[in-house]
Amino acid sequence: MNNKYKNFDWHSVGLNFGNWEESKIWELNLPIEKMDVEELLWHLDIPYWENNDDVRWTITPRDVLNKEEGTSQEYERMLQADTSYAIDVFFANGKWYVLDGLHRLAKLHAKGEKEIHVHKIPKERFHEIESKFPIELPDECEK
Repeated sequence: MNNKYKNFDWHSVGLNFGNWEESKIWELNLPIEKMDVEELLWHLDIPYWENNDDVRWTITPRDVLNKEEGTSQEYERMLQADTSYAIDVFFANGKWYVLDGLHRLAKLHAKGEKEIHVHKIPKERFHEIESKFPIELPDECEK
């Protein structure tokens, strides 16, 4: 399968605030808040996921929602996502980032939800979830 996102500009995404560990996020005791789904929909156009050949950074959540070729594995993961859990988000670089819950976001968007439940991780608590390993984005891995 051809990777149509091979030349994606990962610097435009703004993941320069550090890396995190999902298991540490789950240990945080944060209130559930409501958020307009529109604030997170920009994530649907970022090729975070892997295709059916297990090649990472090759498909977007929107590709999955559109059932494009090579997306059936992630489509199944999206269908299985438990939307009773809040989506974990973090504010940096002037926008909200999904740290955990991208499959839930895609599923809720597909269902037409306008408001979703989130855990907003405060900046001052990021050190509690921070990973000692940096994010390895595709353009950095190739260098």
